[in-house]
Amino acid sequence: MRILPEGRLSYGIQLPVQSQSRLYAEPWEAAAGVGDLAEVAKVADRTGFAYVAVCEHIAVPRRLAGAMSTVWYDPVATLSYLAGITRRVRLLSHVAVVGLRHPLLAAKQYATLDHLSGGRLILGVGAGHVPEEFAATGVDFARRGPLLDETVDALRAALGPEEYPEFAGERFSFSGLGQRPRPAQPQIPLWIGGSSPAALRRAALRGDGWLPQGDPRSRMPASIARLRALREAAGIAEPLEIGAIAEPLYIGEPSWPTGRRTLTGKAGVIAESLREYAAMGVGQIQVRFRSRCRAELTDQMAAFAADVAPCLND
Repeated sequence: MRILPEGRLSYGIQLPVQSQSRLYAEPWEAAAGVGDLAEVAKVADRTGFAYVAVCEHIAVPRRLAGAMSTVWYDPVATLSYLAGITRRVRLLSHVAVVGLRHPLLAAKQYATLDHLSGGRLILGVGAGHVPEEFAATGVDFARRGPLLDETVDALRAALGPEEYPEFAGERFSFSGLGQRPRPAQPQIPLWIGGSSPAALRRAALRGDGWLPQGDPRSRMPASIARLRALREAAGIAEPLEIGAIAEPLYIGEPSWPTGRRTLTGKAGVIAESLREYAAMGVGQIQVRFRSRCRAELTDQMAAFAADVAPCLND
């Protein structure tokens, strides 16, 4: 199911503050709070971003905390809060590790979120990568791939229009159990995260969209071709919403070191570079801006929306 304009490059953002992995969090986020998170979401809502995204880890083991930190807001609670202070922007879980909970529980949470937000949810899901999270919740980490496949199928049923959904699989089976409120959308968009061969197959065969995990540009064309070939072979005619995580951005000439991978410069130069994604077949890019404070971040977002976004589809 397509929700973004066909033939145009849309853009969304993974919100700061709510997840603080050392791989991408800016130093100012450590002292930031709910007000900062809320203001960034409001700016995204006002300036035309297609979505705001929140990621999930339920518990980070001590061995990984130095790199990942332990700051990971719950996506359902966070997106529900943001739904109440925004009007139009889509709400994306990028990604929820739905295999850690029963699909009826996940369906209750996300159906309620979609209902409360007026139909703005995009459910992004992934297999997960931290064994300790699975062990703590009694889920077999080694079988997380097949588990996610079945969970996605069960969620398709549980999040559909029926008050009493039915599903019968190897691990999960339910019927005669009613859940209301139903989602506001007739079908909640389900985007699959991950870049492994298994994740690509899952996205092609079970997803409405694909969320790669930081693939370099050089790998994107081959991955997109593989997705399309798998989808065609399965006889799936509905187009797939293909995403990409763009390089870090800074609109203008920074007066501080923003890193060698960061795209900097005038709006036209940045737009020309980002249009390469559209030429590959990407329909939405997730953008991230280098910043030293919340005000600099929101200024960068506003500059992108005003000066870069209008040139993305030239």
